[in-house]
Amino acid sequence: MTTAAIKLQSDQLFARKRLLNFGLPAVVLAYFIYIFFAFDLIGLAERARMDNARILVADSYSYKTHVTRDNRSGEVSFAIEGERKGAYPEGEMPEWVSQSGEETVIDLGDGKIATYDAQSITLDIPGYGLITSTPSRAKGVNATFPEGALPDWINASKNRLTVTTPGARLTITRNRAEVFRYSSGWELFFFTLNSPYHGAGAGQILFGDRIDPARSNVAGAAHDFWHNPMWRHGEVAWAMFETVLMAFLGTMGAAIVALPLAFMAAKNFAPFSAVRFGFRRVFDFVRGVDGLIWTIVLSRAFGPGPMTGALAILITDTGSFGKMFSEALENVDEKQIEGIQSTGAKPVQRYRFGVIPQITPVLLSQVLYYLESNTRSATIIGAITGGGIGLLLTQAMITQKDWEEVSYYIVLIIGMVMLMDWLSGLIRRRLIAGDESGH
Repeated sequence: MTTAAIKLQSDQLFARKRLLNFGLPAVVLAYFIYIFFAFDLIGLAERARMDNARILVADSYSYKTHVTRDNRSGEVSFAIEGERKGAYPEGEMPEWVSQSGEETVIDLGDGKIATYDAQSITLDIPGYGLITSTPSRAKGVNATFPEGALPDWINASKNRLTVTTPGARLTITRNRAEVFRYSSGWELFFFTLNSPYHGAGAGQILFGDRIDPARSNVAGAAHDFWHNPMWRHGEVAWAMFETVLMAFLGTMGAAIVALPLAFMAAKNFAPFSAVRFGFRRVFDFVRGVDGLIWTIVLSRAFGPGPMTGALAILITDTGSFGKMFSEALENVDEKQIEGIQSTGAKPVQRYRFGVIPQITPVLLSQVLYYLESNTRSATIIGAITGGGIGLLLTQAMITQKDWEEVSYYIVLIIGMVMLMDWLSGLIRRRLIAGDESGH
């Protein structure tokens, strides 16, 4: 090759490298610009409701105590989250509420005082002034405010008034007035207000005098906790079990179905190319359709339920396992099989003692990995099929009322996934690596 040809080749090589160095970043930049406009990021930022986001975040780690008055009868009630299951017993109320005759005074913190009396509702806000409402059928909420324009944290119309302040809210309609106050924590998580163990410490329950004469402290506390109507711990535990069972049945069932089928897709075990081609395309089909699509299809065919979710996981994973198992079978050591065959072993025995031991580490590793992944997927599948913790999570999110329950379920799901990860790692070390210490 002449010097001129070498120089020309070098120039072309450097030109391609310069094009790559500048062209690739340009393509990436153009892609991000496309995303910016195609996904309407500007409109998304304009539509974002940060006030709603703050409310949801606050609801996730706190609870609301509602003080509600029926404007027709004058009756005042107190309830955690405004639910009947969290209602205070008659004659009891939060410590920041006081009653005298027909007047109810509610201390909302930071100097804010709401008052219910026989005719009107008032809210005194330091730095702003006194808001007064005298609801009636003819005039609606009939509210008066301090002079000047209404701030954006007050939403007023003829038939509804909402005042939102940090840590509290007042809502008034013609028929009802409701104040709620935020407090940190997950109230009534252990016992509801009607349980004799509410407010009792662990030491008192374990070592103190009997609180309920009809039962021991430990048995009574365990019963009231397990059947807590607000947090439904018993139902949640069963839902967690359903979720794990859904993932386990689907994953293990797929492994059992895929293993014999994988022999028909491996070229060293299925001599006919048409057979191999057919089984491989079946694997491509069942794993090519997402598990959520199978879930919807099977729900229409068989109805909702945990078994429908397990079947959806089984179908999807059968395709994935079939592909991976067949590839593992194609890489087995033929010498080990020949050694088993030389002893006069029949084909089934050759597979059992010459093939399965070789691919067992791969099988177990993949099955356990998919079991971890399917534990997470079973949460979403359960929301569609109506089973497991996914259903409870979806119900809690739809209500948009008790987001501390959403936080509770998310914490349980994360803990469940972490536990499955730890268990699968332990099993892999024990069965695959042979580490008897478990470390």
